[in-house]
Amino acid sequence: MAVKKTALYSSLWASCDELRGGMDASQYKDYVLTLLFMKYVSDKYGGDPYADIV
Repeated sequence: MAVKKTALYSSLWASCDELRGGMDASQYKDYVLTLLFMKYVSDKYGGDPYADIV
């Protein structure tokens, strides 16, 4: 069964709110951007362990 975009977005938003807790959004964005960057690097260079990251 496919998940609709609106259900996915609302689930992601609720998860972020729960993880953020009492932290200010300006502080929380640093963690989210770091996670997104790590995911990008992992996806980009995950298959080749000797790939140049330059």
